[in-house]
Amino acid sequence: MLNINHPILPDVAATQRARQPYPIKWVGMEKIVLPIVVSGPSHEPLSVSSQANVFVSLDDPLAKGIHMSRLYLKLCEHLANRPLTLDCLKTLLIELIESQKGMSHSARVDLSFDLIIAKKALLSEQVGYATYPLKLSIVQIADEIKLSAELQIIYSSTCPCSASLSRQLYKETVEERFLSDKIDKQALLDWLVSEQGTVATPHSQRSFAYLQLEFVKGYFPDFSVLLEHIEQVIATPVQTAVKRADEQAFAKLNAEHLMFCEDAARKLKAALESFNFIIDYWFKIEHQESLHAHNAVAIDYKNHL
Repeated sequence: MLNINHPILPDVAATQRARQPYPIKWVGMEKIVLPIVVSGPSHEPLSVSSQANVFVSLDDPLAKGIHMSRLYLKLCEHLANRPLTLDCLKTLLIELIESQKGMSHSARVDLSFDLIIAKKALLSEQVGYATYPLKLSIVQIADEIKLSAELQIIYSSTCPCSASLSRQLYKETVEERFLSDKIDKQALLDWLVSEQGTVATPHSQRSFAYLQLEFVKGYFPDFSVLLEHIEQVIATPVQTAVKRADEQAFAKLNAEHLMFCEDAARKLKAALESFNFIIDYWFKIEHQESLHAHNAVAIDYKNHL
């Protein structure tokens, strides 16, 4: 084996001082590819690909820069291919700060990944897969640790005004078509299922709920349970694999839950206010209208994070 004596390489960050002595809030790296293991719907471990951001504060105003490579190595050591838990994240934050040898007093880690969940159809035995983009952030400043998350729910919304106008047209059409005070039941039923019986349809749209949540100290979310709960609150989440019976059941579900964006916002706000594990929230409801080329939006928050 060759014995090669490497010269001592210069370390500018350690040997040079800053020309302008100011501290910096956050310094680090973004969009680091990192495989992590998260808990699935039945608590089974799921390996997912994530993008990680890692930062520390530069509190020493004279320090030229932080030790970037130490952040990367600590991130991989504690999170790569390991179950994601609150304890491992808290340990990581401590070691990120310690790795800077007194230059830093705060640390932050953001993880962005997609959680894929199998979803059963409304009536049939069909199963498909839905993807949920998630972002988890944990910050330590002094001795305070803050855990927050961003998530997104996709659902269907049917306009109550449009539904009312459609019902009005059905009423007027029945009055015009069936002039007698006594209507033949079978004739009415035959007309309803014919093409001529489609007088009007209320407009529906694919809709989105974007949430930012801050959790109480010591709480770590079960994302699959949280997502399912919010979908139940909204009541009309989009479907995956469906048969005709499922599609019909979905149409019925939408009719039972007609929603302006304000209705969806109030449903969501009531749920968030009832969750004792959430101390702060911000959300936006977005109905991507089929009637207009613009969106209907509702925004609300507690303490504005």
